[in-house]
Amino acid sequence: MSDSLLDPLAGCRAYLEAHRRHHAQEQRKTFPVITISREAGAGAVSIAERAAQLLNHGGAQGPAWTVFDKNLVERVVEDHQFPEHLKRFLPEDVLTGISSAVEEILGLHPSPWTLAAHTTETILRLAHLGNVILVGRGSNFITANIKPALHVRLVAPWEERVAHIAEFYHLTQDEAVSYTKKADQGRSRYVKRYFRADINAPLHYTLTINTGRMDYAVAAHLIAEAVRQFA
Repeated sequence: MSDSLLDPLAGCRAYLEAHRRHHAQEQRKTFPVITISREAGAGAVSIAERAAQLLNHGGAQGPAWTVFDKNLVERVVEDHQFPEHLKRFLPEDVLTGISSAVEEILGLHPSPWTLAAHTTETILRLAHLGNVILVGRGSNFITANIKPALHVRLVAPWEERVAHIAEFYHLTQDEAVSYTKKADQGRSRYVKRYFRADINAPLHYTLTINTGRMDYAVAAHLIAEAVRQFA
């Protein structure tokens, strides 16, 4: 059994260790960052992984490019020494409801603002190391002052996104519609509350790609080439 299956953070630790070695040798060297904001079902993870492969195979300087999406929660939990059960309080949404408020008062979990602040700290640390693709959680706002950084927004027609969600997660049409709406609304609320911004505003991004009109492989090539030119 591979190390990654035994320990979901093994890849994250290897990534950080590789960066520590490079930064020990080139303390003044900076490596680029890519952030990806996305509509649900627009293919963000597939495109991010392909872009990372292209950059790694293209002779990029520094350690291997690494994608942080769901594993970002693992990274936040480890960085701030949270117990494992706190993962459920780290959605890409705004925590609401009486039960969450009561649990916070009782000290069962930190406040949503504290959790968002810790997430921001982890994203900033990864971004400063560079050669990283950060998916979601307002990473483009968090890294707005970091250079070089390429900020990408992925969009697609509603019907195509629902169909992709249904196929990927093996959902019915109604389930896929509900999932897509919930994900879009949650991400929008997250950005609005913690960054006071509209996630859909085009000026927040360097590059916007409609994956309904562009194949994932082509989109990945475009991102990889853009970061090579941009960086």
